[in-house]
Amino acid sequence: MESVDPLQLIHTSCPWPRRLKQGPVTMMTEEELKSWIIFEDENLFVINKPGDIVCHPSKQGPWSSLVGAVREYLKQDVVHLIFRLDRETSGVVVLAKNPPTASRLQKAMQKREVAKQYIAILTGEMHEPTTVNEPLGDDLKSVVHMKFAVVPDGQPSITHFTPLKVSHGFTLAKVVTETGRKHQIRAHAQHIGHSLVGDKMYGPDAQYFIDFVHHGWSDVLEEKLLLKRQALHCSHIDLSPSGWNQAFTAPLPSDLTAFCTKHALV
Repeated sequence: MESVDPLQLIHTSCPWPRRLKQGPVTMMTEEELKSWIIFEDENLFVINKPGDIVCHPSKQGPWSSLVGAVREYLKQDVVHLIFRLDRETSGVVVLAKNPPTASRLQKAMQKREVAKQYIAILTGEMHEPTTVNEPLGDDLKSVVHMKFAVVPDGQPSITHFTPLKVSHGFTLAKVVTETGRKHQIRAHAQHIGHSLVGDKMYGPDAQYFIDFVHHGWSDVLEEKLLLKRQALHCSHIDLSPSGWNQAFTAPLPSDLTAFCTKHALV
């Protein structure tokens, strides 16, 4: 009889839901949403998302998620999220107002014809550009079932880290991905020993994520993680490779700028 890894059994049969709650939902107002608009025309709606806003609709009403709020603001029943950012990742998010635009951009995404660039603050000092070409799949050893890790039978995943400034045990880095796996940057950063500052799930201990979900932010978490959210920002999206002559940029938000100033990363 073929042996089975007990961790695999736990992971597949555990009654915990795959989609765990993420902690308190941040509500937004119409005025806040308007202040985040980068670009809008008859086809596109582009937002500079803050680092505490959920992209997908939630049970807390339309103004608890980016998609729900944009629907209300545009007075449309449907808007199309071309690609998502994790809740705690800030930066450029592109939405399509109509099905033809959505179809065109989604096909471009599948063909890797959309160029995206991120800025991250990493723990530790990275002095040379580093490419991580390692497959990602479910982290069967983690207490958090939505976590991913480098695994032999995972999906091909490639991430390029380029240090911009190194100081006081931290690295400000530009990050470019060749693939679009969920949590790819965060999982690859942890794999090479340079977890993102503030990452509850891929930082020093995934238990911090569970603590946050159940008890919220605390002095203990602040001491261990240094930031209330992961230090990852989508700074630039270029649609030009897809034939759509548009590119969008979002400056580093105030919380990450303040951390960089404090630790001489600017």
